[in-house]
Amino acid sequence: MEPLSQLQPHDSRSYFMLPQAPEEAGYYVHGTPPNGGGQYAHPAMMTMILFVEREWANIDSRKFGVGNISLANGPEYKKHKSHKNGLQVDIRPIRKDGRHEAVYWYQTDDYDQVATGKLIALFHAYPGVHRILFNDRHASPFVTPFKDHDHHFHVELTV
Repeated sequence: MEPLSQLQPHDSRSYFMLPQAPEEAGYYVHGTPPNGGGQYAHPAMMTMILFVEREWANIDSRKFGVGNISLANGPEYKKHKSHKNGLQVDIRPIRKDGRHEAVYWYQTDDYDQVATGKLIALFHAYPGVHRILFNDRHASPFVTPFKDHDHHFHVELTV
């Protein structure tokens, strides 16, 4: 049997890429360089995403979108001052129609504020979550508004 490091892409930090299309997963991937190039995660981040994904799949059939985490080996990431150490992730809010597309929190016909609040609560409850940046303060008491965080929320871990 081949070691995991030969089956799953990893970088010089030994960070693995988030699985891109696992069957029955409660998440989908989006918005990174091709083939998951921006989804290298610190082991603590990978564990959190996979834990929240399983919890989410038990309460809602819609998938949540996982975006930028870190580029392989941690270089500068365009439009991000963070996302270098694999401990930050961008998550899309939940759409009412379940489509795998971006939605802004103020697009009330498409944005599911209640479901997004539940998803944020799952992330917030995970040990080590430092902060969650998102501009819909009514979705959750656990978010801090931040520039350009209208169509995703940013979850940051400390280890």
